[in-house]
Amino acid sequence: MADNKKQLRWFNVALIAFVAVWGLGNVVNNYAQQGLSVVVSWILIMLLYFVPYALIVGQLGSAFKDENGGVSSWIKRTSTKRLAYYAAWTYWVVHVPYLAQKPQGILISLSWLFKGNGSFVNTVSSMTVALICLALFLAFLWLSARGLTTLNRIGSVAGTAMFIMSILFIILAVSAPMMTKGAHIATPRMDELSTYMPKFNLNYFTTISMLVFAVGGAEKISPYVNNTKHASREFPLGMLVLAGMVALCAILGSFGMGMLFNSNHIPQDLMANGAYEAFAKLGGYYHVGNVFVILYSIAQAMAQISALAFSIDAPLKIMLGDADPEFIPRKLAKLNKRGTPINGYYLTGILVSIIIVLPAFNMGNMNQLYNWLLNLNSVVMPLRYLWVFLAFIFLSHHIDKYQSDYMLIKHKTTGMIVGGWCFFFTAFACIMGMVPKINMAADPGQWWFQLALNVVTPLILIALGLILPLIARRNNRDLTRV
Repeated sequence: MADNKKQLRWFNVALIAFVAVWGLGNVVNNYAQQGLSVVVSWILIMLLYFVPYALIVGQLGSAFKDENGGVSSWIKRTSTKRLAYYAAWTYWVVHVPYLAQKPQGILISLSWLFKGNGSFVNTVSSMTVALICLALFLAFLWLSARGLTTLNRIGSVAGTAMFIMSILFIILAVSAPMMTKGAHIATPRMDELSTYMPKFNLNYFTTISMLVFAVGGAEKISPYVNNTKHASREFPLGMLVLAGMVALCAILGSFGMGMLFNSNHIPQDLMANGAYEAFAKLGGYYHVGNVFVILYSIAQAMAQISALAFSIDAPLKIMLGDADPEFIPRKLAKLNKRGTPINGYYLTGILVSIIIVLPAFNMGNMNQLYNWLLNLNSVVMPLRYLWVFLAFIFLSHHIDKYQSDYMLIKHKTTGMIVGGWCFFFTAFACIMGMVPKINMAADPGQWWFQLALNVVTPLILIALGLILPLIARRNNRDLTRV
């Protein structure tokens, strides 16, 4: 009976993971920071980070196939309940800046849909945008608290549409010079190897967090390892094929961006408007007007709305669903009559509202705000990956206790070294990513303001996780006295 469930082949696993991991935004955001040198960066990040990361997740998923809590369950099984709580807290709290960014994405997609251009991000003040985004977020928070699940259901449709648009972009952009008369290559010397070689200086290392952010999240793949036929052979093969597919799309996508945007003179609003402008240019080359822009705007708006609704609810319920009263105050896990952890929603609302509004006091326009928040996400979101690698280090340390269908590394020391490498590389990327991506000499006040926010925000979010167990302990002591 068990064998009947093992129906997935290596190509099924690769395709499922590819749809979950990849998106056009990964190409645009990293091209905006590195230009065409990102091609070599993609190759390096795949070989040195993504392949071991995906295979590590496979071994963890296989070793703990009966656990439903993901990373926190892996930590709980290999170490202590306290560390498992911190893992669960990290998984939830890194979504706070992510939630703050989603309303901005909705505004940009609607602006392109109805105005047909990207002027919105360069003309509207950051405070105006922050207030609109706050209103949008609070509206979605209210809908989620009332148990509205309709928005979650469009997620799969939106995800598929975004995936199709990402592949479509690569096909259209790479073939444009050969297929159309009006297309010209924007970046000079694209036939020379030197154009693609990064300069490994301080500025380069401050951008690798965006690469880690792009390829992260492989723990989503873990449930599939136990449904894979001949997991010990086919799962790693599927992951290697996945890495090849991601690398191919990243390289061809970056190549396409180089054809459309001069790598030596990258527009400052490329992160916000790049994908739309790319589709607008392609629409002109293929004589279809704004069709591609409209399709991408609709897909992006649906994807952002779905991600906002889902990310308000799901991470919070994962953290509170298995809440240990020793670490999480009972009031925070309290459910209302609809089964909603209402106090958890209030905490989410407060934290996200602060991140939406506070930076707007010292930033000029929406583009500056958007770029900063996206870079903050590239610093904060990978913090949850640290727990994956820590769990693998613990697993490797006790490798004799945890046998599984698929094992990446059977040797204790080798496993700990590989897990340690991924852990420290992620931590290094996060720390370097805190350095602002603006010219310090041009605006030193803004540079220091962004640096302070980049350092203080993750510290405060993590510190809150240290405070909750103290509150829980005090509450439990009071209950014992009563």
